[in-house]
Parts: sequence; C-alpha cells; structure tokens
Amino acid sequence: MDSKNPSQEDFEAQKKVIYEKMSARRRKFVDRMGYENWDPFAKPFDPIDIRTDATGHTAHQLTHLFMASMEKQPNQEYLDAINEFNVMLVMNFEKVRPLYDYCLWYEKYCKSKGITP
Repeated sequence: MDSKNPSQEDFEAQKKVIYEKMSARRRKFVDRMGYENWDPFAKPFDPIDIRTDATGHTAHQLTHLFMASMEKQPNQEYLDAINEFNVMLVMNFEKVRPLYDYCLWYEKYCKSKGITP
C-alpha cells in the first residue's frame, strides 16, 4: 500500500477514527456540513497575503498598483474600500464578478447619456 495514496477503504477508516475522537461540539459542526462532504485531510487555504489574482498579483500589490496610477492620493476610507475589494478579488473572483460586470455596464450606460461617471 502506498502511504501517499491510501485506498478509499483506508481513507474511510481513518475518517471514522478521527470523527469518533472529536468533541461533541466539533462533531456537530461536521454533521451540519454532512459527514459525507467532510474531508478531514483537506489541504488548508493559502494565507491571504500570498494568494494572487489572475494577473499574479496579491491584494496588497493590486492596491499599490492602483494607487500609483492615481494623480492624487485618496483618503483612508477610499483606500480601505479598495483594499477590501482586492482581498475579495484574490480570494474568490466569482464573488466580485457582479460588481465588476455592473461597473462595466454603468460606465457604458453613463457614456451613452453623455455623462462622465
């Protein structure tokens, strides 16, 4: 048997042992997601500071690139919103896609009315 690729039977046996050794509170958490969906051996996510977007930039790098492209530096509230958006962007682009699509649409809409957004 290869220790790096356990058989399905070994996986299920190990999973059952881990589940049985859990506290009642932790078992409740697993039961809510469904025992069959639970993977006790799942690889953890990368820390947010090393996750990158499709261009290979981290959230921090994207914020700095955006700020460097601006003529004047924005206030802290503006910067915080950009940072928050960039974190969501690198974590899960599909979560921010509606905002992205809306902004593209809104720009076209405003231009069709002769308005600069």
